[in-house]
Amino acid sequence: MATVTMDMNVDTISRAHRSGQTALSRLACLLIQPLLSRVVRRIADRHPSLFARLGPHQSTDFLIDPVELPFALHLRPDPKALVLRAVPRAAAPQAGAIIRGRFMLLLELIDSQVDGDAAFFSRHLEVSGDAEAVVRLRNALDDVDGSVAEETAEMFGPPGRSVLTALRRAYPNQSQGHSVR
Repeated sequence: MATVTMDMNVDTISRAHRSGQTALSRLACLLIQPLLSRVVRRIADRHPSLFARLGPHQSTDFLIDPVELPFALHLRPDPKALVLRAVPRAAAPQAGAIIRGRFMLLLELIDSQVDGDAAFFSRHLEVSGDAEAVVRLRNALDDVDGSVAEETAEMFGPPGRSVLTALRRAYPNQSQGHSVR
């Protein structure tokens, strides 16, 4: 009997922990969503050629999962119905392609500062689903002149630049020596 009671207590604690994580994730999504909406519209306006490079994959749903953050990002790069939203992992939509890695590695990939193939084969980056869609997205981002991260930071003025600088200092060369798991 004591074992059953103990198991029930462990299960109750585990459910409470998951519930707390879900609440934190939902709150983080709510807080970051206005920023994501602003960023994706600005990037789309400044780089319309991104969409042409994606071809038929404009309607693909991508799930971008920065593993150490409490949420994932749902991207649908359709210029007629553009979506970039933060989603709790438990509520993530069905995705045609999933890209998972540490936050700074993903940021470096967006800016073509890191070789995506090397990150993938060294297991620092996980990719699943439609490989062609992921390659098209990577190629589209590679064609962007300048830094999408710096452009995004610039949208928010000195505070945005300070945050990007702090992130780069806090995550020095995260693409090296850190597995996804």
